[in-house]
Amino acid sequence: MNNCVSIVLGKEEITLKIKENVTKEEIEECLKVKIPELKKLYQNEKTPIFVTGKVLKNKEIDLVKEMIQKEIDVEVEFDSPKVLGLHGIRKAFSEEIQSSETKFHKGSLRSGSKVEYEGSIVVIGDVNAGAEVIAGENVVVLGNLRGVAHAGAKGNKKAIIAAAKIESPQIRIANIVKELEKNEEENKREYAYVEENEIILE
Repeated sequence: MNNCVSIVLGKEEITLKIKENVTKEEIEECLKVKIPELKKLYQNEKTPIFVTGKVLKNKEIDLVKEMIQKEIDVEVEFDSPKVLGLHGIRKAFSEEIQSSETKFHKGSLRSGSKVEYEGSIVVIGDVNAGAEVIAGENVVVLGNLRGVAHAGAKGNKKAIIAAAKIESPQIRIANIVKELEKNEEENKREYAYVEENEIILE
C-alpha cells in the first residue's frame, strides 16, 4: 500500500498525510518508499515535517519519527497528541471505534487513582469520587462512575462512556466537557455520547 502516505509541499512546512485505517506495518512499508523521495527535497533545507491524517498511537508516532530522522535531520511534528487528555488534543478527529484494543482493570478505583490507556478501558468495579479514567477510545464501568471519565481523549467524538450509573460531577468526550448538575447526578444515567458537539446522557 505505497499510497497510504502522501506528501504535500508548503512554504513553511512539508505535510505527510497518513490515510485512516492503515496498520503500523503498512505505514512502515509506505515510509520506506516515501522517505527517499523526501530526502531528495532536503539539500540545505530544514523545512519541518508535519504529520497529519490518521490519529496515531504512541508506537506509530515513535516509528514515523524514528524512520524520518534516521535519514533526514529535520524537526517532525504530529497532529496526533502524544499525551492523552483534554489539553493534549490539537484537533477533534472522528475515528471508527467499534473494535478497539481494550484494557481491563479488575477492582474499584479509589480516590487519587488514575488509569490511562490508548484504547478502551473496562473497569470491573466502581470508579469512586477523586479517581480518574482516561481512554483514547471508550470508557465502560461495570459499577458506578463517581469520578472523572474522559473517553476519546485523543479527539475521537464517536467514543462513549457507559456505567451502571453515572454520578460524576464532570465527564469528557474528546474535547467536549459536561458538568453534571445535582439533579442530573440523582437521575439514573447509564450512557453518554456526543451529538452535535454536545454530550448527551441517557
